[in-house]
Amino acid sequence: MSGLTGGLPLQLSLSQYPFSKMTFQFSRRSILIGTSLVGASALAGCTSVPAPSLQAEAAPRFPPPPALPEPPPPSDHAAMYAAVEDGGYALPAIPYTKVDARFLRQTVPNPTGEPAGTLVVNTTEKFLYFVQKDGTARRYGVGLGRQGYSWKGRAVVQWKRKWPTWTPPDAMIKRDPKLEKWRQGMPPGLDNPLGSRALYIFKDGQDTLYRIHGSPQWRTIGKSASSGCVRMFNQDVMDLYERVPSKTPLLVI
Repeated sequence: MSGLTGGLPLQLSLSQYPFSKMTFQFSRRSILIGTSLVGASALAGCTSVPAPSLQAEAAPRFPPPPALPEPPPPSDHAAMYAAVEDGGYALPAIPYTKVDARFLRQTVPNPTGEPAGTLVVNTTEKFLYFVQKDGTARRYGVGLGRQGYSWKGRAVVQWKRKWPTWTPPDAMIKRDPKLEKWRQGMPPGLDNPLGSRALYIFKDGQDTLYRIHGSPQWRTIGKSASSGCVRMFNQDVMDLYERVPSKTPLLVI
């Protein structure tokens, strides 16, 4: 068998080898292709085709795991409504977990449209708002008695009292003669209907008989009560008392 590779003769005789009697299946085409490649390599001299580089495959990219949601801030209602010693009285803790969470003290975007420093009582929602400078309002749940629904409009907090004396109005005594003994005033205390603090509301220099006050009857907050004006948790009215100066404007809607 003979062929040309790069111009040089190539003689291939299988009879020269001891295994020449073995059967090989070569095609003329495959031998010619092979010898042509050898010739091309010889003619190239020191020029060589670089072997393909063996690069490590890049590690597959997986999307980062989703960020875990931020844990909710711990509730501070336990501290807000804890038992407290004040003015010589031991106020019990409010069982706030038994109260609709809407009526617990919280800061919300100001929904009233009123300027900072204004008190707003919404008698439908049973919320009291104290509008703050940053566009928010401090919101408190309230309970409303007959007197709480009887007056609407604008007024001012004329003054405020810690551990006030409660004097029932004549109309209330008439409805409940047992209150006659308090006609001259009921001393402050844990059972006093005005609770730990009271804000007295005046309009045009006249007492409206409208009060915002604490109440020992915590279950009535967020509800309608048989009597009284605007009731708050004792711990809430104490918080409000420290924020509201005399002459604070009030809107009842």
